[in-house]
Amino acid sequence: MMTSVDTDLMRVLADPLRLRIVNLLARETLCSTHLIEETGARQTNLSNHLKVLREAGVVDTEPCGRFTYYRLRPDVIASLAGQFADLAETARATVENNVKRSCP
Repeated sequence: MMTSVDTDLMRVLADPLRLRIVNLLARETLCSTHLIEETGARQTNLSNHLKVLREAGVVDTEPCGRFTYYRLRPDVIASLAGQFADLAETARATVENNVKRSCP
């Protein structure tokens, strides 16, 4: 049973703007122009955040003419959700079995 969560991915998703982008991309594939309109972020700021999401494997890109569309990779989010589910199951077993370390 896995009891740790991918901390690198958590750091990537901990940023409020990146989390907002992920939420938007969960609903539809969007280009950076759409994301700027939806988030109110400046283009350079948004581009930097999209780069972080791409490098972390959270989003994929799709060139379309002079635009680049971004889409969420649901497998990455599902994997993270599974890690949290495993962590919750470990915690549940710890509580049910009253597992605690004794003090020295």
